[in-house]
Amino acid sequence: MKALLNQVIDVSSAFTEMENEFFLPKKVIDFDSEKCTGKLQWEKHCLRLDWAFNKIGLKLEKQGGKEWPQEDYDVNPSFQWDLSFITERTIRLRMSSDHGKIPKEKSKMLLDKPLSNCNWICKDVDDKIIYKSNFGKIKISKSNWKVAIFDNNDELLFETLNLNDNKSLHQKYTPFSFVRKSKDYSRGFAASFSLSPNEKIYGCGESFTRLDKRGQKIQLFATDAQSTATKEMYKPIPFFMSSKGYGMFVHSTTPMTFDFGNTYDACNTLFIGDEFLDVFIFIGNPKEILSEYTNITGKSPVPPIWTFGLWMSRLSYQSQTEVLDVAKKMRNNKIPCDVIHIDAGWFKNGLNCDFEFGTNYETPKSMISQLKEKGFYTSLWQLPYYTTKNPLYTEIIEKKLYIQNGNHNVPTSDVILDFTNPKAQQWYAEKVDKLLDIGVSAIKADFGESAPLKGVYHSNRNGFYEHNLYPLYYTRFLYELVKKKSSENIIWARSTWAGGQRYPIHWGGDSEVSDFAMATSLRAGMSLGLSGFTYWSHDIGGFSSEPNEELFLRWAFFGIFSSHSRVHGMPPREPWLFNDEFMNTFRSIVELKYKLLPYIYMQAVISSEKGIPMLRPLFFEFPKDLTSWYIEDQYLFGDSILIAPFIEANKNKRNVYIPQGDWVDYQTGNVYNGSNWWSISSEKLPGIILVKSGTILPHVKLAQCTRNIDWSEIILTNYATEENASILFISTPLNKKAIKIDMQKDINKTWEITCKDDSINFIQENYMDRINNY
Repeated sequence: MKALLNQVIDVSSAFTEMENEFFLPKKVIDFDSEKCTGKLQWEKHCLRLDWAFNKIGLKLEKQGGKEWPQEDYDVNPSFQWDLSFITERTIRLRMSSDHGKIPKEKSKMLLDKPLSNCNWICKDVDDKIIYKSNFGKIKISKSNWKVAIFDNNDELLFETLNLNDNKSLHQKYTPFSFVRKSKDYSRGFAASFSLSPNEKIYGCGESFTRLDKRGQKIQLFATDAQSTATKEMYKPIPFFMSSKGYGMFVHSTTPMTFDFGNTYDACNTLFIGDEFLDVFIFIGNPKEILSEYTNITGKSPVPPIWTFGLWMSRLSYQSQTEVLDVAKKMRNNKIPCDVIHIDAGWFKNGLNCDFEFGTNYETPKSMISQLKEKGFYTSLWQLPYYTTKNPLYTEIIEKKLYIQNGNHNVPTSDVILDFTNPKAQQWYAEKVDKLLDIGVSAIKADFGESAPLKGVYHSNRNGFYEHNLYPLYYTRFLYELVKKKSSENIIWARSTWAGGQRYPIHWGGDSEVSDFAMATSLRAGMSLGLSGFTYWSHDIGGFSSEPNEELFLRWAFFGIFSSHSRVHGMPPREPWLFNDEFMNTFRSIVELKYKLLPYIYMQAVISSEKGIPMLRPLFFEFPKDLTSWYIEDQYLFGDSILIAPFIEANKNKRNVYIPQGDWVDYQTGNVYNGSNWWSISSEKLPGIILVKSGTILPHVKLAQCTRNIDWSEIILTNYATEENASILFISTPLNKKAIKIDMQKDINKTWEITCKDDSINFIQENYMDRINNY
C-alpha cells in the first residue's frame, strides 16, 4: 500500500533496504562492571544479494570504510551502553547509536527517574560478566557481545540473537543491530531476542488481533482504527509479557514494529525508530511482571463510584428536551443509570467543536442541574481538531496554538491543537473550565491519534517523536483539568500511549455491530489490561450501524461485566425503543451490576493498588494451568468471578474451560470442578457466571443510581463447597476502607449485615495484607 496520511508505519522496512548501512555488536570495551556502564563496539555491514538455486535473498556482509577522509571516521565505532537494576526483578538496558550521551531528561511515560537497586551481586571473570539477584540472572559475553537472561532456577528465559546465531541455511532474520539510513542518516534499532518453541506473547496495548501475539507482526503507531477487527490500534503500548516468565517495555515514543516470530519463528525482533535503545526487562509471573511495569509507569487510580454505573448514550442526543426525556424514561422504566453522555450533538455547528451549546440546548446549566437532582451525571464529547468552518479556527491560527509544518503553516486540513505548547494548554483549559463550572462531570476525549507525522511541535521535536505521545499529552491534560475542578479521577478517552493508565477511563473505539467485533473487543480489553490498564470499556451493542437486538443483549452482558459500562452507537439505543422482552432482559442485566457493586468496587481498589486489570485472562490468575493460556473468549472479572459470554448468535449454551478448584454457577447453584471443559447453559442471562468456591459475594439492595445505594446494608452469599471458614473483605465508598467478616461454610447461604462506620471492628493493616499478598 502507498503511504497515506496517518496510516501505520512499519519501521522494520529500513532493515531490508540495500542502500542502508547496518551495525552489529562486536565486543564490550571499557566497561565498568561496578558502575554497569561502558562502550560497545559495532561492526559495519551491508546487505548483498544471496543467490541459491535460482532464488535471491539478502545477506549481511561485513563492510570496510567508505567515508573520506577515512582517518577522521571510525569504520567500526564504539558507543555508550549501560545496565541498571531497578529492583530484583527489573533490569534496564540502554545503548546509543552515536557519540551522543544517553538522554536523562524526565520522561512523560515514567513516574519518576527509576532508581537503581543494589541487590544484584556482580561477578566479572574472564570473558563473562554475571549479575545475580534472588529472582534472576543476567550473563554478558564480552569478546563476542551477547546478553542472556535467566530466572532464579537458572533456566534461560531469552538471549540476544547475533549474526552467528543463525541456524537456517541462509539469513532469515535481522540480528541485533542498528541501521543508518542513507537517505537522511537517521538511525533505528533492531533488538533481536530468542523465542522458545512453545512460548506465547501477550500485550502491546488494545490489540484486536488474537490474544497470543506469537507469530504476529505488530505495528505500534497510534491511528484512528475505525474498526475493532483490524491490526491497527487506538492504544498501542510498547510492552509485552511472555509465558516463559518475563516481560519487556521499550521506553520510546517513536513508531515501532514488534516481530514476534512472524518473520522467523525462533526470533523476537523489536524494531524501534529511535536512535537510542532503552528496554526494561521484568522477571516473574504475569501478576509480578505487570506490578513491576506499573511501578515505573504508574498505576490507575480508582475512578469515582458513579462511573461504575451505566452510561447511557447514542450518536447523538440533539437537544435539551431529548436528553431530559431520556433521563425521565430511564427512571420511569426503572433501568438503573448514573451517566447521560451527550456526544457530538451539543455544538452550535454540527461536529465543529466550539465548546458552546447550540440553540437546541436552551439552558444547559439548568439541564445539568435537573439531571443531577435525578441522580445523573453529565458527560460531553469533544475533540482537538478544528475545521475551517469552526468559529475557533481563525483564533487558533492567529495565536499559533496548532501543530505546524516547516513553513509555519497547517500540515493537515484541520488545525490540531498543540498540547506541547503552554499557551495552547491555557486556551484549552479556559474552554473546558467553563463546562466544568456549569456542572459537567466528565469529558469524552475522542480522537487524538492523528498528530501529524511531519509536524513541527512547540516541544522542538517533530511528529516522528511526538505522534505516539500526543494522546498522552491530550488525555493527561484534560484529566488533570477535571481532577483540579472536582477532585475526581475521570476521563473517557479513546487513544493513549504507555503511562496512559494513570488517566482512566479508556474505551474501545468504533466497533462493528457484529459477533466478531464483540469477540475482538473482548480480546482487545484483555490485551490492554495485560498492558497495565486497570479500567476499560466498550460500546455496548457495537457502534457502526443500527443495533441487532439479540447481539445487543449478549453485548450488554459482556458490558456489565466490564469495569465500566456504556451504551453507545448509531440509534436507536434506548431500551424502550425495542420490544418489551428486550427491555426486561436489558433491565435485569443492568440491575445485576448495581447489586454487585460492592464486589466490583472492592476489586477496583485492589486492582488499582497492584496495577493489575479488572478484566483478566484466565492465565493471569492461573499461570500454571497450561490450558488457560489458550483461552481468549472468557475471562475473570476480578479474582473470584469467571465470565463466559455468548459470542455466537442464538445460543444459550457454550463450552467453558474452568481452571482449578470448584466453581459455582451464579444462576443455578450447580457446582463444576476445575481443570475441565464443561458444556453450560443459561436460560435467563445471555452468558455464564461462575463464582470461585470459598467466595463470599457481597451485594447491595437495588437502587436506580449509585447515589441512592445504601452502602450500610451489605447482603452476603457464601459460595463454599468445603467445610472451612471464609473471610470477606469489602471496600465501599462509605468508609473508604475494608470490612473483615468471618463466615462459616454454607453454600448459597445469604446474610444481611450492617456496615455503618460506628459499628466496624476493623484493622487497616489486615486489608493491606490482603492487597500486598494478592
